Amino acid sequence: MDLKVLVLLAVLAVAMYAPASHAKPISLVERCWCRSTVNTVSQRSIRELKFLHTPNCAFQVIAKLKNGKEVCVNPETKWLQTYLKNAINKMKKSKQQD
Repeated sequence: MDLKVLVLLAVLAVAMYAPASHAKPISLVERCWCRSTVNTVSQRSIRELKFLHTPNCAFQVIAKLKNGKEVCVNPETKWLQTYLKNAINKMKKSKQQD
């Protein structure tokens, strides 16, 4: 038998018995959700806020609006900083009462 055919059969045999990986590719795992942010969002149009902190990305805030769209909000926005500060204080007070 030809050497090229033997090598091809060996490679195919190894590929068939190699365990399948269920891990996501690195490019999908380490991708940041927010590539750009907005500074102005009407607070009345926000239905839900999500906070994401991933190892290779900056702190990300995603606002789900009442019209169904999602936008990334700049975490340095003044109203968001005030919201976060109040939420942290509220959590501290509830822990002190327990």
